[in-house]
Amino acid sequence: MLFVIAGILGFITITALGFAFAGGDQTAARTTKRAQAIVGGGARDAGARAKAAANTPDARRKQILKTLKEQDRQQKKASLTIAARLRAAGLGEKVQMFWMISGGLGLCVGLIVIILGQHPLLALGAAFGAGLGLPRWVVGMLATARTKKFTEAFSDAIDIIVRGIKSGLPVHDCLKIIGKECPEPLAGEFRMMTENVGMGMPMDVALERMYERMPTNELRFFAIVLSIQAKTGGNLAEALGNLSIVLRARKLMGEKIKALSAEAVASAFIIGCLPPGVVVLITVTSPAYMQPLFTDPRGHLMLLAGGIWMSIGIFVMRKMINFKF
Repeated sequence: MLFVIAGILGFITITALGFAFAGGDQTAARTTKRAQAIVGGGARDAGARAKAAANTPDARRKQILKTLKEQDRQQKKASLTIAARLRAAGLGEKVQMFWMISGGLGLCVGLIVIILGQHPLLALGAAFGAGLGLPRWVVGMLATARTKKFTEAFSDAIDIIVRGIKSGLPVHDCLKIIGKECPEPLAGEFRMMTENVGMGMPMDVALERMYERMPTNELRFFAIVLSIQAKTGGNLAEALGNLSIVLRARKLMGEKIKALSAEAVASAFIIGCLPPGVVVLITVTSPAYMQPLFTDPRGHLMLLAGGIWMSIGIFVMRKMINFKF
């Protein structure tokens, strides 16, 4: 009997210990889960707060400004390449031909200066300037003139699209009309774009290719309007009409800035051309007086210092009269 009672008591004791340890594990597990839930809830709350802070108007404005600055930096970096300048000038992408012409021009100028009996360093400087500076300057002038013609006629092209959409024509037909009726280089760029779209290229990709050939802010605005309209829908004629008004306002503001800065531009041109002009006139009228400047090493040093200071002054004046709007 005693053995039976002792066995029952032992069984009860072992069972109680087992339940105690099992309950402790479950309690610890429940405590751990509760702590994880609290931490997870705090993390979710922190993530929600961060997301809400990122959706504020100030945060969105900062993000947009950061994106625009990055796009401007990439645009400037891309527009400084020789291939981009050649495309903007309408000369294709003949980069190798450009470097061949530059090298040949620099070599010819250097040989001419040596034949005239000048110092080899002067010939090297003239060859360097003629080989690298003159071709870039010519291509830059051609690209600027072509971009100016494109920009002047771009608002009229947008008006053609607006009138065509209001009359029931599709956008592709309106772009074809621009390629036929508008002046060059606007017509050629739109013809190339419509040909690319007709061959199956998406409109946004065709506009991006067109922007690579003609990197202007007006074309970028046009591409943004078409991209937003394609994604969100809406009245395309009204959006392009507003864009045309904005572009005409930008053009008017540019003309006002040009008129207000005309005096400063003329002063900078006169100040920049006066010292070289005086040197040329004195050399023509009194060659013996100016001969030591070109034959003596000290004269060469003076010419070098004068050229450096004149370049710095011209660069500073250009920065003062170059307005970005």
